[in-house]
Amino acid sequence: MLRSWKLCALFLSGLSAGGIVAAGIFAFLAIIGVFPRLVGKTKTRNHILLYETLIILGGILGNLLDLYEFLIPVGEFPGHVLLLIFGVAAGVFVGCLVMSLAETLNALPVLARRIHLAVGLQYIILAVALGKLVGSLWYFLAGMGN
Repeated sequence: MLRSWKLCALFLSGLSAGGIVAAGIFAFLAIIGVFPRLVGKTKTRNHILLYETLIILGGILGNLLDLYEFLIPVGEFPGHVLLLIFGVAAGVFVGCLVMSLAETLNALPVLARRIHLAVGLQYIILAVALGKLVGSLWYFLAGMGN
């Protein structure tokens, strides 16, 4: 009897703590403007309910995949295609997150003023992005990620 109460208390405290952390992360993403900016850029304001549903389902699915190792038997080629699609989607999301955070903190205008840059800020951003791309490709293609 006592053991079942302990398990129930542990379950509720773990669920509550996880919910609080997840809510904080989603609130952070919403506050820095990742989701509103994507909605504005894609001009899909009439699909807000779909965005909210997919964000929640993505969080739940991400947690489940992080906690449990699901084997998806799709074969080598389709598996590589799925991995490529996931990698591109994750890269786009991280890029949007970084740019939203930089925009919120006004990091790019501060950088431009500090280095006395009058024109060409877009080329610096492109160079940083291409450097990240080349570094990532080198890391993974050279087998460093294994």
